[in-house]
Amino acid sequence: MALSYEFSIGSVRAKEVSLFSSADVERLLSCKSENELAELLSDKGYGDGKTVDEILDSHTKAMWEYLKSIAPDFNIFAPFFYQNDVHNLKVVLKGIMSDTDYKELILTPCTISDEALKEAVEKRKFSLLPEWLSDAADKAYELLAHTGDARISDAVIDKAVMEKMLESAEKSDSHFLREYFKTYVFYSNIKIALRSSRTGTSMDYLLKALCDVDDFRKSSVISAALKGNDSLVDELSKYSEYGCKNAIDEYKKSPSAFERFVDNKLINIAKENCKRSSEGAQPILGYYLGCENEKRVIHIIASGLRTKTDADTMRERLRDFYG
Repeated sequence: MALSYEFSIGSVRAKEVSLFSSADVERLLSCKSENELAELLSDKGYGDGKTVDEILDSHTKAMWEYLKSIAPDFNIFAPFFYQNDVHNLKVVLKGIMSDTDYKELILTPCTISDEALKEAVEKRKFSLLPEWLSDAADKAYELLAHTGDARISDAVIDKAVMEKMLESAEKSDSHFLREYFKTYVFYSNIKIALRSSRTGTSMDYLLKALCDVDDFRKSSVISAALKGNDSLVDELSKYSEYGCKNAIDEYKKSPSAFERFVDNKLINIAKENCKRSSEGAQPILGYYLGCENEKRVIHIIASGLRTKTDADTMRERLRDFYG
């Protein structure tokens, strides 16, 4: 019998109660070592394994098994898998061209198999790939082969995936997906511009890297970025779109505060749209993003324990959570 969204929504609503609460996060922050964190996660039933990484891998596998079992249409997750597709393309491209092993770097789930990527790169037959990626893959190969510049090669591929995310969101008729991916692409552009303004770059690179999205003033951003970081920060401070001015206020404190603002912006879009929804795919997507956000919280705490960062500093770095 075909699954219904009514059944799926009821299932994820019951699952949501197991997502982290503030009290859960405080218990994680009270750990004195990575081993203690792993033990706490294991005792909570978060996943199997002796290390934090093993437990996270176990949890991720279990999450996907669950989502596959309850989602009426697993293709609803495709826009989120495209990021893994382009990561895998970069890995395969560089691995084959430098004759180094890349298999352990492949990410799943994805919409394109690593075998298909391998054949496309080895034969330089990028028509084997989906249309949205084939032209960008060919250009990236050409750039890497003739310039050795992995940065600009990656930029061409990253722009293709941003365009595909926006296209998929528009076709979905989902207000949530449109808002989520427009925000994601907007801030991806801002990150590229900020990084470029600090390291120095060319107009050609920025034109290849930046993706058109509603309310993103590409020409003004490029002009400011080419003048340096201070000029770009001044320019972006004038923008209200997507909360940009507030994001840049955080950037002035530190790049990590800016990253935290962006992550919180995205998870709060999910909370506002998905936790209140009672139909369609949005509650399932919200649960998925909540699980991904939990993993980010665990990574931040584990990293802090490895570097002996105090709990208050780790707390400042933590993202908002879905639960």
